[in-house]
Amino acid sequence: MNRVMKRIYSVIALWIGCCWGGMAQTPVYLDETKPVDERIEDALSRMTLEEKIAMCHAQSKFSTPGCPRLGIPEIWMSDGPHGVRMEHVWDDWVHADWTNDSCTAYPALSCLAATFNPELAYRYGYALGEEARFRKKDIILGPGVNIYRTPLSGRNFEYMGEDPYLSSVMVVPYIRGVQQNGVAACVKHFALNNQEKWRDTIDVVVSERALNEIYLPAFKAAVTEGGVWAVMGSYNKYKGTYCSHNDTLINRILKGEWGFDGVMLTDWGSAHNTDEAARFGLDLEMGTWTNGLTWGLSSAYDQYYLAQPFLRKIRNGELPESLLDDKIRRILRLCYRTNMDRNRPYGRKLAEEHTAVARQVAEEGIVLLKNKNDFFPIRPERYRKIAVIGENAVKRLTQGGGSSELKARNEVSPLQGLIEVYGADRIVYSMGYASGAPDYNRALPSGYDADSLVRCAVAAAKGADAVLFFGGLNKNFRQDCEGDDRGSMELPFGQDDLLDKILKVNKNVGVVIVSGNAVSMPWLDRVNGVMQSWYLGSEAGHATAAVICGEVNPSGKLPFSIPRRLEDNGAHHFGEMSYPGDGTTVVYRDDILVGYRWHDTRKIPALFPFGHGLSYTRFDYGKVCTDKRVYAVSDTVRIRFELANTGAMDGAETVQVYVGQKSPSEERPVKELKAFKKVFLKKGERKNVTLEIPVAAFAFYHDALPGWTVEADKYRIAVASSSRDIRRTTEVEVTK
Repeated sequence: MNRVMKRIYSVIALWIGCCWGGMAQTPVYLDETKPVDERIEDALSRMTLEEKIAMCHAQSKFSTPGCPRLGIPEIWMSDGPHGVRMEHVWDDWVHADWTNDSCTAYPALSCLAATFNPELAYRYGYALGEEARFRKKDIILGPGVNIYRTPLSGRNFEYMGEDPYLSSVMVVPYIRGVQQNGVAACVKHFALNNQEKWRDTIDVVVSERALNEIYLPAFKAAVTEGGVWAVMGSYNKYKGTYCSHNDTLINRILKGEWGFDGVMLTDWGSAHNTDEAARFGLDLEMGTWTNGLTWGLSSAYDQYYLAQPFLRKIRNGELPESLLDDKIRRILRLCYRTNMDRNRPYGRKLAEEHTAVARQVAEEGIVLLKNKNDFFPIRPERYRKIAVIGENAVKRLTQGGGSSELKARNEVSPLQGLIEVYGADRIVYSMGYASGAPDYNRALPSGYDADSLVRCAVAAAKGADAVLFFGGLNKNFRQDCEGDDRGSMELPFGQDDLLDKILKVNKNVGVVIVSGNAVSMPWLDRVNGVMQSWYLGSEAGHATAAVICGEVNPSGKLPFSIPRRLEDNGAHHFGEMSYPGDGTTVVYRDDILVGYRWHDTRKIPALFPFGHGLSYTRFDYGKVCTDKRVYAVSDTVRIRFELANTGAMDGAETVQVYVGQKSPSEERPVKELKAFKKVFLKKGERKNVTLEIPVAAFAFYHDALPGWTVEADKYRIAVASSSRDIRRTTEVEVTK
């Protein structure tokens, strides 16, 4: 038989086989009338071992394959917490260069935390979820809730500050908003990812008490209150085991104690072992052999730890198939919540409401740190010529930073916003300093002559009535950027020297720090005003100008402490083994005393304390009352007082309530945030404010028990404008 006839016969045989097979098999349909749990079991029973294996690892950089034979769709996911990231090609980190993948860029989560406004957090999450849904994403890889432990951590701008209570309260509505759109939020990075330096190798040594009091509460709230559908593991280790497949963190705490019923997935490249991934709670493996970056094997998905190696171990009897079945049940549950939910909305993209949310978050998040001689607000008629100096007045800060990079359709710069308010004839701009283009792995040169930039900036300042200096950090390598930490608290690119030269020719200077981290301020005593701004997203310029000109009264509060010196920070106080470690191990010697807990308890004043933020108006606090003086553990303390806006402008004050135990049996912080409320008041308006704190929230984690305990004792309740600005106090007693 010649070669042509053989090919004809083979085609005919294949056609007959397909037809016979099609007639012999009953078509598969999943009964949509059954409860979800029954449908999950039905689908699971119909899947082959190979189909199940395929579902628990990636098929591309940002998708998993589903089960086409049963009509179970692919799962598509996207970074990030501040906006839907641009598209990438199938098997590389190269941008796909689509023309329709731009987004609304929302302010970084450090800014959202600074609003102290949970209602705004819901609107933020809902708007983000709408855009993710419209872009056909099933998982949005955010929010991040790791604790701000050191001002050097490169990824702090993606997180919600140093206080576990603040992070917990703000993350829950964000998650609910996202998931209202049938898109899974994915809280990250679980857990103890509090530095980028050596994140791939570092083993975090931390007490059970600090773990439970400081580093886990926001994750717990995300699961037990927010009902989050996905959790992402971190790169680092805990108790010698990588966190993405860690028996203690995932099986015992996340899925056991907290009852998490969603999907546990890796960060890109954070899986390291098939046995541990199978046994210790990992459900979905993404990005292995890329380390989240640009190197590694191409199209290596079948070689992932939960791919062919997992399949072989099941077939060889080394691992039970029940481990795989549990993972698939969770993945199917995620599908029924997202891409198999026929009732989920269609989403929207780049809507006017999204822009409005981005702007309001930016406006409410800007923090007024210093305002000598009422430098701010700068009314349009106040000065004839304003010098705007600094690269951050024009730099596109939605770019860079690692996986949170965005392709914003619009990004209004602060300079543009100021020109719209004050007019081009009254604004003179000079760059002053320059950085290079954003890069994930290295610092690129700027291409500008630094001396020429300084000379031009000084000349501009000398001829102006007032100077607005836009400095801080950006999202370049070793600044606010994933992959490594900052080298110091100092401002980069010679900004401190530039400010010194500007102040010699013009004393009327206000500084706007754009960053996601604290910076040192050696010039603080010589400038008239300082604002802490953030990566504000699409509406950065409009929001910044509105606050500077007084159209919007600043109401942001610091979500972290700004130390005077790096060594005043608790993580750095104890030397290199406390931060950054030795490349293998880092020991959290600051224990539970993180942020303001450290500054208050050790009596080391911060330059600007947690919760600090000034206003253009004045707020007066009335006498504090509680329902009673003696409480049982099952009770709730209700705190009441009157808040009055006695200034000349409408505004908002974030009332903060701190609790401190008088005579604890174990060391405790002087006080801890246990409640807050943002109160909006017209000028001259008064409101009765009520806040409630369950007595159970007075508990601390006792290593020896182990567990939470509330001791019978007296507790001081401080009603405050910041962690150091205590306005009123009262005392209650808790009985046994």
